[in-house]
Amino acid sequence: MSANDAVVLAMPVSDLNAEMQNKAIVDALYKGLSNGEIETVARFIASDLEWWFHGPPKCQHMMRMLTGESSQTKFRFEPRNIEAIGDCVIIEGWEGAQVYWVHVWTLKDGVITHLREYFNTWLTVTDISPHGWKIRHENHTLWESHPRDLFNRSLPGLVLGI
Repeated sequence: MSANDAVVLAMPVSDLNAEMQNKAIVDALYKGLSNGEIETVARFIASDLEWWFHGPPKCQHMMRMLTGESSQTKFRFEPRNIEAIGDCVIIEGWEGAQVYWVHVWTLKDGVITHLREYFNTWLTVTDISPHGWKIRHENHTLWESHPRDLFNRSLPGLVLGI
C-alpha cells in the first residue's frame, strides 16, 4: 500500500465520493479539450476562474485554450497521472524530455474555480493545516511530481500548500 492509499483509507466515504466526482469532471475537461468540445469545457469552468501560472510565458498553453486564443492542435495536453486530494485534482503530464507540466484544479460544488499551472517545475503539495487540526498525512507531503522522462534534468522546485 502506498502513502496515498493510506490517505484515502483515512478519509470519510463522502470525501472519497467527492474526490472521485472531481476527478471525473477534470478528466472530462481534458477529453473535451482534446475533442474540441468547447461547450463541454465551458460547462465545467466557473466564469470567474482564478488562474495562477508558473513557467515561461510562451508556455501558457492551457490559458490560451480556455480563452479560445489557441486550439488543442497547437499544444496537446495528455494527462499521465490524475490524483485527487480534497477539493483539488492534480494532473501531471510530459512530452519527451523537453516539456513537463502539472495542473492543480480546485473544484467547488462540481465547478472548477481555480487553476494553478506549473510548466517545467518540480511540484510538492504539502498539508499546511494549523496545529491541532487532524493531519491527513504523517509527513505533511500529500503529492510530489513524478516526471519519469525527466530524471536527468534539473527542474526548479515549488511547494504548494493546501
